[in-house]
Amino acid sequence: MIQLTEKSYKKIFIALALYLTSLFAANTLGLKIMPFLFGTHLSVAVFCCPIVFLMTDVIGEVYGKQVAKLFVLAGFISTALFIAYSFLSLAMPWSADGEWARVGYNQVFGLSVRMAFASIVAFLIAEYQDVFSFFFFRAKFGEKFFWLRSLLSNVWSQLLDSIIFMVIAFAGVYETKVLISIIISWWLYKVAMGFLYTPLSYLGIYLLRERNEEAQAQ
Repeated sequence: MIQLTEKSYKKIFIALALYLTSLFAANTLGLKIMPFLFGTHLSVAVFCCPIVFLMTDVIGEVYGKQVAKLFVLAGFISTALFIAYSFLSLAMPWSADGEWARVGYNQVFGLSVRMAFASIVAFLIAEYQDVFSFFFFRAKFGEKFFWLRSLLSNVWSQLLDSIIFMVIAFAGVYETKVLISIIISWWLYKVAMGFLYTPLSYLGIYLLRERNEEAQAQ
């Protein structure tokens, strides 16, 4: 078990804050879509969603599987609680002075039970699979080639995330061929953004590993 200094704990808490913030941003800001290549559309969540998966890889690389799994658990609990708060707030009556914001508020936070269920199930399964697959490839390749291990684990986990969420949320809403097209394009976009963020992963490893080595030396 790694013995951590106070500075190491601070680094982990900062990393957890970045992880949870990126997760909440993906689940809320992701409602906005923007035009992309070949007439397709892309959710703005593509900028923050890869951080969620990369962060567990970085934390797992430096502090091990158990800490990475704790990040996933924290994300699951936070998401479930946020959804519960959202449903509670929507169920409460509106004051007459706040009616001006009612329509927009309900549109943004009015997640259906189906969408909420899709989000939390996809997150839990995909994130745990990301952790397991990352350490599977680490056992195969050793501690070298972090970028490759991270990319391979993200290709698999992001595919799971896209399939589970889209199928639960939109099966029967879109035709099968349209649904498959959305899943593939969204998956490829997230994997590509995750690859572009790889230099940030190495920066995170460097910053965390410095503190980790100081802790181990004591």
